[in-house]
Amino acid sequence: MVEPTWDQYMAPALRILADGSIRRARDICESAADILGVTHEERLRAIPSGQPRYLNRTLWALSYLFRAGAVDRPARGNYVITETGRGLLASHPTGITEKDLRTIDGYVSPHERGRSVVATTSAAAQLAEEPESALSPLEQVEEGIERIHSAVASELLTRLHANDPAFFEQAVLDLLMGMGYGGAEGRATRTQLSNDGGIDGVIDQDALGLSRVYVQAKRYAPESAVGRPEVQGFVGALQGNQANQGVFITTGRFSSGASAFADAVSPRIVLIDGTRLAQLMIRYGVGVQVRQTLRIVEVDEDFFE
Repeated sequence: MVEPTWDQYMAPALRILADGSIRRARDICESAADILGVTHEERLRAIPSGQPRYLNRTLWALSYLFRAGAVDRPARGNYVITETGRGLLASHPTGITEKDLRTIDGYVSPHERGRSVVATTSAAAQLAEEPESALSPLEQVEEGIERIHSAVASELLTRLHANDPAFFEQAVLDLLMGMGYGGAEGRATRTQLSNDGGIDGVIDQDALGLSRVYVQAKRYAPESAVGRPEVQGFVGALQGNQANQGVFITTGRFSSGASAFADAVSPRIVLIDGTRLAQLMIRYGVGVQVRQTLRIVEVDEDFFE
């Protein structure tokens, strides 16, 4: 079963409000999901911001209905149907789309704002030819950001793999420091390539160096896997330094055998593959810069109370 799109929540929301009662947004969301047969598993799915997807889509449906005058907000977070909403539901009992809202006097589609319209073609005619999106507006923004991050992540791994080992090892230490390891007075030291003893870097987590994290960094092609022998060698290097924690980072991936071995041994070893490495670099701003900052706003309900 395909998960309902945001606009498919509009008709159920109006049906729930059809008795004229004032209802809370959360109650409408749950009841609309029940009508649409949204499963427990589907209700657990979240958009990147962490909000459940079905809640996000229902709230956007209510927002568009409010914009069209089909519902009113008598109090913060509460909705009631209007005569316009009753008429809309009566004419579209099986489902309402954003295109249907454009037939309501006074409704201005968000897609129409800021557009220049050719004199021989009306805005409504142009918009009627556009495909409807299954995603809510916020989901569309977050999906776009995810696609940008995916492209940047791929380029980061390509750049890291193309540089020399010393550059990669320093980049890894920069990332760990950026994540907060080392503390305000800690240090990160890259070992000499010719005599690293299986350790590429050491991070002192306190000013006296009483707690240390040992690092191994390996440049692998994205499709290549670090095997169990390499992880075993890292464990041996940790034991030789009497270390109890280490991080093994690669631009490639880890074999199932390597992952199982790392989970079973002491000292504690964290494996970071290329996918996670790129995600962490983006999250902590290492090797990337912010090109543009977007502000997403919503109405301040307190202002209007």
